Amino acid sequence: MTDTELIQGLINGDQRAGRFLVDEYQIMVYNTCYSFLHNVHNAEDVTQDVFIEAIKHASRFRAEAKVSTWLYRIAINRSLNYIRNNRKRRFWHEIDEFLNSGKAGHEPVEVNDPVEESEKKSFIARAIDALPKNQRIAFSLNKLEGLSYAQVAEIMELKLPAVESLLHRAKMNLQKKLKSYHEI
Repeated sequence: MTDTELIQGLINGDQRAGRFLVDEYQIMVYNTCYSFLHNVHNAEDVTQDVFIEAIKHASRFRAEAKVSTWLYRIAINRSLNYIRNNRKRRFWHEIDEFLNSGKAGHEPVEVNDPVEESEKKSFIARAIDALPKNQRIAFSLNKLEGLSYAQVAEIMELKLPAVESLLHRAKMNLQKKLKSYHEI
């Protein structure tokens, strides 16, 4: 099914188009939400919201982008809104699940000292979450989702040099944070 056929089917209320949308993009949307939320249940809830919004507002789809790009944008915005709306609730007790689950294309990390490794992973996750919004988005899409710089630029609606700059600054900020961790 082409993007045009898919969107037209969604606009017309075709249930097959809705099933195709979910079947085709569920893993991508879930992984994107999970990379921001670090919690299985919250990522599942937000993923469901993303598809509800996409189906409900299919007529807003701009044909100059791909459906996958449009869904990434919705997933990022929904995830950031969820974080903003639930700022008081922290998910650090589940960060090990995120970093060891093999989600987002990463293999579980081999652990020598489980307590020390858990603390280090928690510190890294907090450092990523502390990045400025656009750096965090670019870093998550590139490093956690494995998207190319060009794909990140398209999703974030930025020029390629801007994405390169965001990723460079994100890496520099993370290096500073990680250096402080090793000095502890």
